[in-house]
Amino acid sequence: MSSMLKRSFIKTITWRVIATLDTFFISWFITGKLAFAGAIASLEILTKMFLDFLHERGWAKIKWGRL
Repeated sequence: MSSMLKRSFIKTITWRVIATLDTFFISWFITGKLAFAGAIASLEILTKMFLDFLHERGWAKIKWGRL
């Protein structure tokens, strides 16, 4: 795995942890139920990690805005 690909993967995971905790706490606040918040956060982490990784790799191929 190339260094750039590995970096993208690690960035994806660390961001997902932060963002999923945010989703969990917002869901808990809105629903008042830990089980619902956990279910929402569990589904969200899987779908958004995949989408974020694809987004990051797509932008890595675009030369616009680079020096």
